[in-house]
Amino acid sequence: MTSFDAPETIRHFQSICDGCQDLINKNHTQFDLRLYADGYLNALRNSKNLGRNDQEKLEKIIDRWILDPSSFIGPDGDISNLFVQREEW
Repeated sequence: MTSFDAPETIRHFQSICDGCQDLINKNHTQFDLRLYADGYLNALRNSKNLGRNDQEKLEKIIDRWILDPSSFIGPDGDISNLFVQREEW
C-alpha cells in the first residue's frame, strides 16, 4: 500500500474503512459502500483539508480497497457471504 504524506490522511482512510465495515455489518451492498466513500471523498476534496497528492492517493487506494472483498469481514464473520444480493421489494 502506498504511504501517505500526512497523518491526517491516515485518519481519513481509517474513518472511511470503519464506515464501510459498519455498512457491511448492516448488509449493505458494494454499491452502497461506493456511494458512502464517494460522498466522503467529495466532501474532503471540497474542504481542501488535504494536499492534492494525498487526496489523489487516498481516492485511488479507496477505489482499490472497496473492490477487494478480502478487505471486509462479513456480518457473520465469513468473507464468502459478502455482497449477497438482496431481494427487491
